[in-house]
Amino acid sequence: MTSTCFYFQVHQPFRIKRYRIFDVGNDRDYFGDQSERDTNNAKVFRKVAEKCYLPANRTLLELLEQHPEFKVSFSFSGVFLEQAALYAPEVIESFQRLVATGRVEVLGETYYHSLSFLHSRDEFRAQVNLHRKKIQELFGVTPTVFRNTELIYHNDLAQEVEAMGYKGILAEGADHILGWRSPNFLYNPPGSTKTKLLLKNYRLSDDIAFRFSSREWAEYPLTAPKFASWVNETNGNGNVVNLFMDYETFGEHQWEDTGIFWFLRSLPEEILRHPDNDFVTPSEAIDRYDAVAEIDVPHYVSWADVERDLSAWLSNPIQHDAMRAIYAVEHEVLESGDAHLIHDWRKLQTSDHFYYMCTKWFTDGDVHKYFSPYDSPYEAFIAYMNVLRDLRLRLDIIKQNRAAAVGVAQLISSPAYA
Repeated sequence: MTSTCFYFQVHQPFRIKRYRIFDVGNDRDYFGDQSERDTNNAKVFRKVAEKCYLPANRTLLELLEQHPEFKVSFSFSGVFLEQAALYAPEVIESFQRLVATGRVEVLGETYYHSLSFLHSRDEFRAQVNLHRKKIQELFGVTPTVFRNTELIYHNDLAQEVEAMGYKGILAEGADHILGWRSPNFLYNPPGSTKTKLLLKNYRLSDDIAFRFSSREWAEYPLTAPKFASWVNETNGNGNVVNLFMDYETFGEHQWEDTGIFWFLRSLPEEILRHPDNDFVTPSEAIDRYDAVAEIDVPHYVSWADVERDLSAWLSNPIQHDAMRAIYAVEHEVLESGDAHLIHDWRKLQTSDHFYYMCTKWFTDGDVHKYFSPYDSPYEAFIAYMNVLRDLRLRLDIIKQNRAAAVGVAQLISSPAYA
């Protein structure tokens, strides 16, 4: 028997506007999202909502109604959910209808889609807890399976997530960690029997996410019967085919005129034609299938770029400088107690800001340029560091005000004042 497990990442960052050095000390609206509905973030979100979120959700709801066996799962970043509330509340409502079917699982992650696990375990735990509360508030469910930002994974992450009560983690089924083994089985992290790993079948996932509309691809055009036949080949050679991808695959990365929605509408029926096939959510896969072995991942792995490592975010000096700078102020920001400042600081942790600073070229560089709102990685870096300068000014003002307040309090309580 082979189960198909669909997982979709749903995320949009709060993009920093073109913040100039002259704005430092004069403009606290770093993202252009607080008062205007014609900002870049608003325009991007509404465009993707019309092209992807709303039509894809309608399609999935139809499929869930037509096929009782069909199931999918999502992870929503907190910053995505915030933008949906600001710019397109109907998007949240459409996702709520999907979750209400009982056959759509919502996964846990960091609220701000951050790289916090790499730099601050306290901040990582805080963001995971914030995300859990947001999912409970909006969808009435508590995530039991975790997926870290961009499927970044390491042995230590498994221990941390297990301690937080999650029973499973999603990760990239990269060749360099699997070796001769298959991604179509469940595995355990080293030394753990409680937590299970679901590994992405990147070949089949990327056939949909990246190669679907490529006329240079030998398998073009990709049809639902053809893809279902590839899934069928797993019978007897695996338990679950994990198809993990960005939700924007449907309608945004692969436009509607490529036939991607017709493919999605047809795929469940074609997969279910085989009597041994079904669909599972990640938690169902964990409950149903035993782990077949341990997988040791002593070095970080992700689903980004051909390297499947951290180089999309941390491969050059400007990325490292920006990353050091944002976490260097962690304790000062949190001690300030200023909710708006803390929220801004956390939005600056979103992984996309560092992705825009990537200077890798060739195939990966084209992908980075496609997603970036900046003309160059250096422009992204300059805007980011200018914002950090202003954030530090805000911290200095808070410290000065506190010092002044303490001085006044001491003066009032002194015998001379009395």
